[in-house]
Amino acid sequence: MTYATDRVWEEVAYVAYYLHWDLDKILDLEHPVREKVISEIGKIHTRLGGED
Repeated sequence: MTYATDRVWEEVAYVAYYLHWDLDKILDLEHPVREKVISEIGKIHTRLGGED
């Protein structure tokens, strides 16, 4: 299965924005791990009252 390039870039941008990780570090994550990181960032953002 291939993963949509646009979606990968959305995920990379999200993680980079919130965690300030570099591109290589984010792309080295396996997809399920990247999804979990994104989920956890979202939970933290929500708890802190963020709007997006």
